[in-house]
Amino acid sequence: MIKILRRLKAVEWLQVMVSVVFIVSQVWLDLRLPDYMSEITKLTQTDGSKMSDIWLAGGKMLLCALGSFLAAVIVGYFASRIAAALSRRLRSDLFAKVDSFSMEEMNHFSTASLITRSTNDITQVQMLITMGLQMMIKAPIMAVWALIKITGKGVEWSIATGVAVVVMLTMIGLIMFFVIPKFKKMQVLTDNINRVTRENLAGLRVVRAYNAEDYQEEKFEKANDELTSTQLFTNRGMAVMMPMMSTLMSGMSLAIYWIGAYLIDEASLMDRIDIFSNMVVFSSYSVQVIMSFMMLVMIFFLLPRASVSAKRINEVLGTKPTINNGSLQEGIKGIRGEIEFKNVSFRYPGAAEYVLEDVSFKAKEGETVAFIGSTGSGKSTLINLIPRFYDVTDGEVLIDGVNVKDYNQEYLHNKIGYVPQKAVLFRGTVESNVGYGDNGSEKADIESVKTAVRIAQGTDFVEKMEKGYESDIAQGGTNVSGGQKQRLAIARAVCRKPEIYIFDDSFSALDYKTDRVLRSALKKETAGVTSLIVAQRIGTIIDADRIIVLDNGRLVGTGTHRELLKSCDVYKEIALSQLSEEELAV
Repeated sequence: MIKILRRLKAVEWLQVMVSVVFIVSQVWLDLRLPDYMSEITKLTQTDGSKMSDIWLAGGKMLLCALGSFLAAVIVGYFASRIAAALSRRLRSDLFAKVDSFSMEEMNHFSTASLITRSTNDITQVQMLITMGLQMMIKAPIMAVWALIKITGKGVEWSIATGVAVVVMLTMIGLIMFFVIPKFKKMQVLTDNINRVTRENLAGLRVVRAYNAEDYQEEKFEKANDELTSTQLFTNRGMAVMMPMMSTLMSGMSLAIYWIGAYLIDEASLMDRIDIFSNMVVFSSYSVQVIMSFMMLVMIFFLLPRASVSAKRINEVLGTKPTINNGSLQEGIKGIRGEIEFKNVSFRYPGAAEYVLEDVSFKAKEGETVAFIGSTGSGKSTLINLIPRFYDVTDGEVLIDGVNVKDYNQEYLHNKIGYVPQKAVLFRGTVESNVGYGDNGSEKADIESVKTAVRIAQGTDFVEKMEKGYESDIAQGGTNVSGGQKQRLAIARAVCRKPEIYIFDDSFSALDYKTDRVLRSALKKETAGVTSLIVAQRIGTIIDADRIIVLDNGRLVGTGTHRELLKSCDVYKEIALSQLSEEELAV
């Protein structure tokens, strides 16, 4: 929690100091009330007292109460501002941190967990700061000040108050001992229920197609029951506190008046008024002491869960990136769009076996290099090393003669037009999705968007949409077909006008005719740009300048289609599984 508080800015610490001043003022005013009550008690019990004196003391009490109310409002205002500002900053910092994560860090934290940390966990911290500033500071000041005020006003009463405080602290300690571990577990269970919900919503079509609603409901109910039972345990534990506090407060008041009755009974007539007055004052101050502990109990409701939340937030913010940013913003002069792999080997973090082993090749400017191989041969992994989604375990990946690790990542990514295996569209319009992001120079205009869509063979369906290029795209592109989604994703890469295209099995949802026309248009319109294509279909890569065949992470063949049919058994086997010998000959 301390690490979180260090993120407060100087102006917010100033607001904290101002709040402390008002909290002290509020406590002073609250503790003046019993003094005026004692004065009124004496005046009502003394013969010859003037009504005006009683009204004056009552007026002062009213002013103190009003002043205390105004101080509380001011403290609440500052507490809310400080908590809201810190929460806003934490959300921004978390978003920026997650945005900078490589695939290794993303795999370390689940998506559901990151969402919980960015929302629920920050809310817990915000609530603690809002309530804590008002109560955590006020309660100790009030408790100590009230104890000082009642010191010497009666040993018997002090003993009764001390016993009540010891009983209260013992009960709070016991409850916290059992409840705090459950609070830690609660955040993990919140992650779990978010994961199950997100999984169910993302795969809703598959769930319905396989009549798996009952199966998914069972998974959700199990996660829901675990979270509910944990919440019930913590809530029951905390629920014991408030009745306990009320019972202690009532019992202590009863004890004070009971002790006072004996003292008054045994005192002389002249001392009875002073004892009665002290009893009233002591009763009020002892209630203030118990109220202080009640405020701390309210913080105990929030502190365990908020401290767990703060730890989870710090885990994300404190994660050291495995991929460090370079500084270079240009390659070797005279080289453009050239990619070279030098003895590259790679294994995923924590894995024992290599996914890629000793892979070497060079793609020159304007070449189309295709990658093919069986499922799990390492094709997608290989091209993910180029934009540094992962860093190589051994060897080097060079772009324009420079190791990708030495490039500034923003500059490196601006060189690349990347189309992932699963096309991703964002909520917005056709235009905003195609002209997406920073293109390294300036925002794409509508003409660039139209040209890119035309090259990607998307003009027909886009212009038939109700608003054309201003038509809405739902989150995830759920309102367009798989083929349309892929074409818009390809158009996005084309619109960037990069030096290098990376197509990670990006033509799989297209029919053969559209696939062939699109690739012909790409080759014609983007001449001089290097293209890397990962594909499963022979028809997609048959015209590539060079085809690289991977098998179990190793390069087992390289050449043109015709050369590989003669020299590479793995390629020939794949080709024959898709086309007949007659078709291959043609």
